[in-house]
Amino acid sequence: MEEVICESEVEIRNSDGLHMRPAMQFVDTASRFESEIKVSNAETEVDGKSIMQMSMLAATYGTKLKLRAAGCDAREALEALRELVEVKKFDEPGPNEKKKE
Repeated sequence: MEEVICESEVEIRNSDGLHMRPAMQFVDTASRFESEIKVSNAETEVDGKSIMQMSMLAATYGTKLKLRAAGCDAREALEALRELVEVKKFDEPGPNEKKKE
C-alpha cells in the first residue's frame, strides 16, 4: 500500500476549547487509524495520539490547528478528526449555544 500524506486546518469551535475531555476524544479518534497524526499550532507540533502532548497545545475557542496525517488511511483519519472538531464540536456547545441538558 502506498503512503498518503494529507494536511488540513481545523478551528476549535466549542466554548471551553481543547481541555482534557475533548483532547481525549481527539486521541481516541486518531488512535483508530494506522496513520501517523501530527497536530500543530503556531508554536508547537505534537503527536495526535498522545494525550499528554495534545494537552500541551492549550487550544482555546477559535484556535486554528494544522493536522497532518501520513499513512494508508490518512484521508479518512483527517475527515474523522475534522468532523469531531468542527461539526460535532466534541459534543459541547459553542459560545452562543445552550448546553445540552
